[in-house]
Amino acid sequence: MDARLIVVVPLLLIAGVKLATWLMERRTAKLRTATEEAKATIARVEEATRPTIYPSEHGLVGRAELIADPGLTGPDVDAALAALTEGDRQPAVALLAAAAGDHDRRWGLLGRFAGPAAEDDAWLLAWRAEQPDNADAALLTLDALIDVAWKVRTGNSASQVTAERWAAFARVLSEAETAAADAVRLADPADPLPFVAQIPLAMGQSWDNERFLALWQEIASRDPHNFSAHANALQYWCAKWKGSHEKMHAFVDAAIAAAPRGSLLSAYKLQAYYEQFQRDRSPRDAYAAPEVQAAADAVVAALAEADPDDRHRSFAHGWLVWVLARAGRPADAMPHLRALGPIVPVPWSYWGSPVDRFVEERVEIVLAATAE
Repeated sequence: MDARLIVVVPLLLIAGVKLATWLMERRTAKLRTATEEAKATIARVEEATRPTIYPSEHGLVGRAELIADPGLTGPDVDAALAALTEGDRQPAVALLAAAAGDHDRRWGLLGRFAGPAAEDDAWLLAWRAEQPDNADAALLTLDALIDVAWKVRTGNSASQVTAERWAAFARVLSEAETAAADAVRLADPADPLPFVAQIPLAMGQSWDNERFLALWQEIASRDPHNFSAHANALQYWCAKWKGSHEKMHAFVDAAIAAAPRGSLLSAYKLQAYYEQFQRDRSPRDAYAAPEVQAAADAVVAALAEADPDDRHRSFAHGWLVWVLARAGRPADAMPHLRALGPIVPVPWSYWGSPVDRFVEERVEIVLAATAE
């Protein structure tokens, strides 16, 4: 064979392969562009034809006013949070001191202030340095460390958390365990909150049931009907943590049975069914079961007797909307939808875009209710 052919033929083959590859990539790019354009067109059509409502016609607030439940609110809380962004802790310190003895309000304040402390703890470190024996500062340190730990872990399922994040999570929880001992030492002996704050620590460190029950006894002996403690304990007892459906329901049933009249702890029964159905991937109509509807009716009755100013009313109204809508009772869900006002509660606040998800479902509920 001519020596020139030995060189030219491979070059032609290489050029042919490159040309074919280029043509294929070009076709793929065109197809990708066409696909994206088609998806965009479909999305525009769906958006234009999506059923909608005028919220004000149904006694509901507009979408722009809706917010994921921030927890305890009020002008004084907002002012204290604004001051913390400037490094001024005094308004927050004053609010915590004024709430002494009011476990529910104090816990709500801790929840609002722990986030800023987790983001920038300079003001908290200064407070601890100036008043090392201050019980509020010690408790807030514990709560902020747990906040940091769970941010490090992320809300992903265990299988999706990297080894590096697990290691960092364990380190921060170890610091929180030390902070917990400090918070208990400095607290008023009647204060349940240093123990309530340890429930997420128990979950993160996978405490066994016996150790957790000892912690719960510390809480129950001081404040047996603490609302937020039950929220966290329900999570511990559910199947995705250290319990089971049976243990979770037994815990909730016992709490409801022991609760005083007007308590909204009955709403936790609806959350327990949610945890069960989510875990089992049950169909939507599982909420129509007689026992679930009986639990919903019990929450309606509890709301009628509860304090009108109870800050946990939104929690109860939210679970009623969720359950009644899925049970084919949209008209019954409407009063509770209105009662929420601008608050988007759990379980919608569990998702990344709670307002969007809530608005979509709200439209469905209103349309179904008006159709009836």
